[in-house]
Amino acid sequence: MSTSCIEEVSVPNDDWFRIVSELLGRAGIGINGAAPFDIKVTNPGFFKRVLQEGSLGLGESYMDGWWECDRLDIFFNKVLRAGLENQLPRHFKDTLRIASARLLNLQSKKRAWIVGKEHYDLGNDLFSRMLDPFMQYSCAYWKEAESLEQAQVAKLDLICQKLQLKPGMRVLDIGCGWGGLAWYMAKNYNVSVVGVTISAEQQKLAQARCEGLDVNILLQDYRDLNDQFDRVVSVGMFEHVGPKNYATYFNVVDRNLKPDGLFLLHTIGSKRTDNNVDPWINKYIFPNGCLPSVRQIANASEPHFVMEDWHNFGADYDTTLMAWHHRFLASWPEIADNYSERFKRMFTYYLNACAGAFRARDIQLWQVVFSRGADGGLRIAR
Repeated sequence: MSTSCIEEVSVPNDDWFRIVSELLGRAGIGINGAAPFDIKVTNPGFFKRVLQEGSLGLGESYMDGWWECDRLDIFFNKVLRAGLENQLPRHFKDTLRIASARLLNLQSKKRAWIVGKEHYDLGNDLFSRMLDPFMQYSCAYWKEAESLEQAQVAKLDLICQKLQLKPGMRVLDIGCGWGGLAWYMAKNYNVSVVGVTISAEQQKLAQARCEGLDVNILLQDYRDLNDQFDRVVSVGMFEHVGPKNYATYFNVVDRNLKPDGLFLLHTIGSKRTDNNVDPWINKYIFPNGCLPSVRQIANASEPHFVMEDWHNFGADYDTTLMAWHHRFLASWPEIADNYSERFKRMFTYYLNACAGAFRARDIQLWQVVFSRGADGGLRIAR
């Protein structure tokens, strides 16, 4: 939505305004300016709210219509490039949330189902329109692609090539989503697939998608898996595992992978080792999520596997998210009756904030291939 017709309000001349104005100025962002990344303030309480409530206040005030921005993606790219997130006063609730992530297991078996119910079960009407035909809710591979569908097919095939799939293999897909990868592997590589998800809506659609193929979609926690597979793959699920469970996760993969098997992990990652919990994302988008770091993945995998390849194409997530945002806005008239205007603002904020973060290289996207020491090494596809 263009902000050219948004009525601006007189900004207060007080310390709250002065601090926010100075911070944004360091990133080259103006208040009520003309640039597409400038913010238009529509409620004078915005400045105090952001400084008092941090990330949560910034996101919730946008959802409430307290400020507008024509290009949220550029706004967040500039904010993160300038390091403003490290210069804001940390709100006490933010501190508490980070402390709880360190002390508590927010991704226990009991709590693990929360994200499925609150995010992935939002509605297939939304995701089927926003995503590509394979409904890949993870980073696409834009090396040679010109459209979202081409880029997602390229990602699916890249995964299959890295796993070196052969007909008759059994493949475990941990966090199988709506079954797009399971379908692609079974259809194009003639393998048998078992997929697991904690979303009832995903299971329902995945089962329908894969009907007639050697694919079985299970609604269960990954920690209950106990079988043997030639290959294990996990795409966009490790972000929900949590630091308290990284060792358990790799134990589960080890337990289910044959001695000569390969494991591919596809995950968003943080460039810092920390309990990377954003309060707004945690509350509204991915409850109990936490981004892993290189060190955390290395420490958890070291007792089990040899790391054969580590591929970072996080910049492609910026392109993917912007494609999703374009499709989300284009399809909104068809689904608006099922959601609120506040939900539309929330989802717009989410997609653009994440795009800006990947563009700023603040967060990464990794594909990591593991073996137990493949004879002669591996030649990994790109």
